[in-house]
Amino acid sequence: MSKAENFTLKDYSGKSHSLSDYKDSTAVVVMFIATQCPVSNDYNNRMAALYKDYTEKGIAFLAINSNKQESVEEISTHSQKNGFQFPVLKDPDNVIADKFNAQVTPEIFVMNSNFEILYHGRIDDSQRESEIKSRDLRNALDEILAGKPVSKKETKAFGCTIKRVQK
Repeated sequence: MSKAENFTLKDYSGKSHSLSDYKDSTAVVVMFIATQCPVSNDYNNRMAALYKDYTEKGIAFLAINSNKQESVEEISTHSQKNGFQFPVLKDPDNVIADKFNAQVTPEIFVMNSNFEILYHGRIDDSQRESEIKSRDLRNALDEILAGKPVSKKETKAFGCTIKRVQK
């Protein structure tokens, strides 16, 4: 997929968010996350820090939970406990995960204002913060903000498999 289609999902408070709501952003970061995945949870502080560091620079952040077993209530508690200031949307029946072909949590897609995918993959190269050697998402966002093409467009995301509804 080289370009994302518009979609609308609700956050845990019932408010609808559409991808098109963010068309005036320099870039949009879509993060597939989970409440029960230890890998995704090890990134909670980093996701909150990325939002804090880049939102005022015109980059929008949306998190999507596509796991069938994780309820809206669980997402609400998890988001508040971790201080997430970005919307966390529930993807019932994993329709949006299927459109993006997202496989794991956390898995990241960065798009420009036309929703063309500029970066896809991991946040960085280590679940353990102390062992990070490559801050792939930060590097991509910095290149976008500098008006440069993203030098590393694809990295291998790692984490827990998205638990899909059988169709």
